[in-house]
Amino acid sequence: MGSNSVNQVADVILLLEAEMRRIGLWEESAPSKDALESTLPFCHDSLEFQQWLQWVLIPKTRELIEGDRALPATSDIATLAEYRFGQIPQETDALLELIREFDRLLGGD
Repeated sequence: MGSNSVNQVADVILLLEAEMRRIGLWEESAPSKDALESTLPFCHDSLEFQQWLQWVLIPKTRELIEGDRALPATSDIATLAEYRFGQIPQETDALLELIREFDRLLGGD
């Protein structure tokens, strides 16, 4: 992935955080250590999807970018996001667009 694409991913991560804050999905307190150490995909047994975004995806992506390490070759989380966001009252259209862009930048559909 070229540096331009990495910069675009970094921008999307910043916008994800800003949008989550804007619509009230950003939490001030981290989940328990046990919740974050779930071995199931998306920590779905211990976190809500938006918590996984905040406490797992965003920090791990930042860590990869800041460490100049390779980002995943693909991402396909938009479908799950659409499903999970349909279960919460917040207006998530802009957030979903950012997740679709994240998927696109990482080579997903």
